[in-house]
Amino acid sequence: MNAAPPAIGAFERLQRRAFRTPLDGLVTLVFVALLAGLAWQAIDWGVLRAVWRAEDVALCREAASGACWSIIDARHRLILFGLYPFDEHWRSTSAAVAIIATVVLSCIPWFWTTRRLVSLWIAGFATYYLLMDGSLLGMAQVTTDKWGGLSLVLFLFSTVVLIGMPTGLGLALMRRSRLPVLRLVASLLIDFIRSLPLLTTLFTAAVVVPILLPDWLQGDKIWRIIIAFSLFFACYQAEVFRGGFQAIPSGQFEAGMALGLGKWQALGLIILPQVFRHALPATINMVVVTFKETAVVIIIGLFDLLASAQAAFGTGDWVAYYMETYIFVALIYWAFITSLGRYGEFVKDRMKQDEH
Repeated sequence: MNAAPPAIGAFERLQRRAFRTPLDGLVTLVFVALLAGLAWQAIDWGVLRAVWRAEDVALCREAASGACWSIIDARHRLILFGLYPFDEHWRSTSAAVAIIATVVLSCIPWFWTTRRLVSLWIAGFATYYLLMDGSLLGMAQVTTDKWGGLSLVLFLFSTVVLIGMPTGLGLALMRRSRLPVLRLVASLLIDFIRSLPLLTTLFTAAVVVPILLPDWLQGDKIWRIIIAFSLFFACYQAEVFRGGFQAIPSGQFEAGMALGLGKWQALGLIILPQVFRHALPATINMVVVTFKETAVVIIIGLFDLLASAQAAFGTGDWVAYYMETYIFVALIYWAFITSLGRYGEFVKDRMKQDEH
């Protein structure tokens, strides 16, 4: 029996990849020096010479100053809450916490049953809406055109995924149906929506639909956008699920039928768990992309996090400090997207352990 090759340490792997030849070593050292220089410049500008407090904003105009984080101290409420009334910011904060808590609890395996997840999300969305609107709790009503900032981004993202995921599964099942009418309708809808940019879909929902429909059918602008965004997500997710279905041999379904299971029992107990497992990597990518694409709603008039940031530096003494504001917003997006990506890795590892 041949002995297993000796394990290679991290330092030895780095040496083989970066210093295989003298030229490789020279290129590596040059790039490391450049990166170190850029890192030092960023630390010097963003930390060492930075101005942090709003009271010290005058120091930002000095030639030797670095980043002016004073704008975040002075305008963070506008960035995070948008047009929501100043005195009611605690409601927007509580609503955002409710949505985040709902998403976090959904990631705990104990909640991975239909009854628990449905109950959790109903409670989370009810809490969000009651706090943001306020009228049903006897507080001052805040209409949806005043919703904005981070709480609006979280609401759009979670609602789109929550509605779009089962809708995408339904479209995927319709596209695989033996009924020609269902298959044709699903195929035409999926191909049509996927051929359009997201901005076109949202613009149609926000601007064109009110022109074509009577007032009593138009609904609120934010819900029209959510429905259009969810349909866009569902059509792409349907293709992800279709790939998962194609990865499963047809004999799996036939075996379930041979064991005495009904059609829907075989689908729910045998086929769908494998479909979700095969579709998981692409689904995680779709979820991450959807969170980033919530920034598109700024173009159709919703006051999201990016629009709030632009308003924060768009007037008064803060015009010159747009870079600091965009960095702050980028860090918020990075925190949420990184968390989603890490959770996706956790789920994939858990599924691999379950397989063994």
